[in-house]
Amino acid sequence: MKKILRRSAADAKICGVCGGIAEYTGIDSNLIRLIWLAVSLFAGTGILFYILAAVLMPKPETSQKDLHEMVQPENSGANA
Repeated sequence: MKKILRRSAADAKICGVCGGIAEYTGIDSNLIRLIWLAVSLFAGTGILFYILAAVLMPKPETSQKDLHEMVQPENSGANA
């Protein structure tokens, strides 16, 4: 299957940009976030690049199964 760079729905903190990059590259998303933070603090362009990436990267596709799980999550033992 061909990899497509898109924002993450499952691993999103703000817009899902770092989670999407992590899914695409196979690197831990927290490491991507730390690298992005370092670029933002030291180079000063990280925030601008994040905004551009959030606008340019496509949104994740949501299937009917995903929507159903969001509305009715699996039974986590709350009714037991």
